[in-house]
Amino acid sequence: MKKKLISCILSAAMISTLLMGCGGSAAQDTAGAEPAAPAEKTEEAAPADAGSDAAGKTYAIVTKAAGNPYNEKEAEGFKEVIEASGAEAIIKHPEAATVDAQIAVINSLISQGVDSICIAANDENALKACIEDARNAGIKVSCLDSKVSPDSRSTFVNQAGTKEIGQALMDAVYDISGGSGQWAILSATSQASNQNAWIEAMKEIIENDDKYKDLELVEIAYGDDESQKSTDQTQALLSKYPDLKVICSPTTVGIAAAAKVLQDQGSSVKLTGLGLPSEMYAYIGDDDAHSCPYMFLWNPIDVGRLGAYTSIALVDGTITGAEGDTFTAGDMGEYTVTAAGDGGTEVILGAPFKFEPSNIAEWKDVY
Repeated sequence: MKKKLISCILSAAMISTLLMGCGGSAAQDTAGAEPAAPAEKTEEAAPADAGSDAAGKTYAIVTKAAGNPYNEKEAEGFKEVIEASGAEAIIKHPEAATVDAQIAVINSLISQGVDSICIAANDENALKACIEDARNAGIKVSCLDSKVSPDSRSTFVNQAGTKEIGQALMDAVYDISGGSGQWAILSATSQASNQNAWIEAMKEIIENDDKYKDLELVEIAYGDDESQKSTDQTQALLSKYPDLKVICSPTTVGIAAAAKVLQDQGSSVKLTGLGLPSEMYAYIGDDDAHSCPYMFLWNPIDVGRLGAYTSIALVDGTITGAEGDTFTAGDMGEYTVTAAGDGGTEVILGAPFKFEPSNIAEWKDVY
C-alpha cells in the first residue's frame, strides 16, 4: 500500500504537464490510495526497468473510440511511458465504439508487425478471432479499462477491483436516495465488459443485503459512450419515471451528459457514477443548484501508464501474465499479477477515489 500511495503522489506531480499536450513521435490515428494534491510538475516519467530491452520495440494501444476524453488520457499515459523507455508508441483511436472498428485497427497493427497490443475492448468475446491472429503472429496482447476474454489476453490492467467499484457506486446510490426509491443506470454500450461487470456487482450487492431492499432499479439505459445519445437517454429516463431519485452512470461520457441535462432542467433527480473531475467540476455540489453530490474515478493517465509498463514486461519476458508474476512499474512501484474473477488474470491499479465538493476544485485542473 505504501508503494501505491507513493505512486499516486508521484503521478499527480506529472499530470499537469501531460495534460498541456504531448509532443513526440507517437503515431496517432482517429480511424486505493487517495490521490495527493497537485504538486510541482516533472518533465517525464521514470524510464522502464533498467533490465528492460524496450528500446527499438513498438507498443500499441487501441482505445474504444475517437473523441472519448477518458480514453485519450489513458493513451497519454501509455505514450509517456513507452517513449521514456526509448520505444515507439502507436496510439489507435477507432472511428466508432464498435467491434468492427477495433477489428480493423487490430488487423492493421498485425500487418505493421508491432510487438505488443494493449486494448480497451468494445466487446469481451467478439474480438477473439483477430486477437488470436495477433498472438499467432507473436504479438503480446493485454487489455486495460475494458477486458477481453481470459483466453484472448495475457493479462488485464484493471483500474480497480470490480467488487470495490460496485460497492462504492451502490453505497452512493443508497446515500443520495436516502435508502429508498427509484433509481436508474446510464451505462455505455451493452457489450462493454467493464460496465457490465460493475453493474452485475451492484446487482449482487442488492440481492444479498437487505439494506438495499427499498431501492428499485427501474432501468439500465445505454448511451453507447456518445454524448448526444447519453443526453437523449437521460431525458427519456426523466420522462418515463417521474418519481426517479438517482441516476448512476459508471461511464465518463454518460455522467457528463446526464449532469448537464439534470442541472440545466433544475431536476430534483441526483447523479453519481464515474467521471472526470475536469468535466464534472461545475456539477459537483451538495445543494439543489448542483446535480451531482459526489462521484468516483481513478486516474486514467495512470491506467495508461500501468498498461504500458505491463506491455513492456510482457514483451521483455519479465512476466507472462500468470498469477503470481511480479514486475516494477517505474515510479508506480511493484505490482503483482493476480487471479481475476473471470478465470484469467489481472493487475489492479488501486481503489476508486471519491470526488466531492471539498476536493473537486484541486483536481479539476489535473485531469
